Amino acid sequence: MGGVMLRVDCARWGQTPDDLRRLALNAPHARTRERALALYDMAQGSCATQVAARTGRHPQTVMGWLHAYHTQGPAALAYGRTGGRPPFVPEPPPVSARSCARPRVRRPRRP
Repeated sequence: MGGVMLRVDCARWGQTPDDLRRLALNAPHARTRERALALYDMAQGSCATQVAARTGRHPQTVMGWLHAYHTQGPAALAYGRTGGRPPFVPEPPPVSARSCARPRVRRPRRP
């Protein structure tokens, strides 16, 4: 017994599969590119399970991208930070006059 395979409905948003491919190649964020490429693969005949296996994602994640695209359009594929702690970026150490000075050259003592 085969399951129902959902298709990408690009025409609903005035797009073609090639538009998804272009987005997958040119989007500024890697996660946006990943989502667009997944939908492009599905538009070419792959199912969510196959795409998930190739990308290392859960099939439900890939289906979530498809459903979001169908309800919200191409904007749903754009990556946006969803919250949580901001990424850790360490503060640079303060600059002191000593750290800017030339290092002292130590000469060996004469015997």
